Amino acid sequence: MKAEKAYKNLEFLNSREARIIRIMCEYIEPEKRFKHYNIKHTVVFFGSARTKPDDTVTGKYYQDATRLAFLLAQYGKELEAIHGGFVICTGGGPGIMEAANKGAREAGAYSIGLNISLPFEQMPNPYISPELNFEFHYFFMRKLWFLYHAKAIVVFPGGFGTMDELFETLTLVQTNKLQKHDIPIILYDKSFWDKFINFQLLIDYGYIDKQDLELIHYCNTPEEGSEYLKPRLKELIVRVNHTIENQ
Repeated sequence: MKAEKAYKNLEFLNSREARIIRIMCEYIEPEKRFKHYNIKHTVVFFGSARTKPDDTVTGKYYQDATRLAFLLAQYGKELEAIHGGFVICTGGGPGIMEAANKGAREAGAYSIGLNISLPFEQMPNPYISPELNFEFHYFFMRKLWFLYHAKAIVVFPGGFGTMDELFETLTLVQTNKLQKHDIPIILYDKSFWDKFINFQLLIDYGYIDKQDLELIHYCNTPEEGSEYLKPRLKELIVRVNHTIENQ
């Protein structure tokens, strides 16, 4: 009887020794799929998976994320003649992620879901384009694909995961680790963020510079966010194009 080929041995592929292979797969397979579907530019939505559309406190965020994603997805379709336009990208789960994918669906546009395997089994929401529905094991590979094609980041209120994504993005921009040093980062609902994070205290203690706050822009309505992003998205799409051919 022939021995099993190593690349067909699931026990080996799921072992500690094969970790580098799994990491490479989470880089190469998404890259191949993005190229196939001509995905070059995205607008990424971050926010709580626990946001409910009918919640008396957080329901407004769900509705606003849906509306903002709808407006941006429409604009992305308008820009298709310029390097392929852009698509909405989320973490693929419920809450704000679901709302943004839903808005893109209502606009008749593709949208991406970069899901992550969690102990409590985060399931992909039903509004992701099936061709662009991903499942990651490694958070750091998922984060790479959040930011690789991103031309704007929209952050709705959320918890630990949202804060992790926000502050990692701010750190990468602040330290010039992203070519897109002027990528728009929107915090949605200034009243929430002013209560939640005292950025001025960080300035007072010298932990950040005053100009670091210029990395952030606040908006309070979907229409305000859309109008702020449109000219900046158009400029970045023309100027910055990350594809396999450009590596």
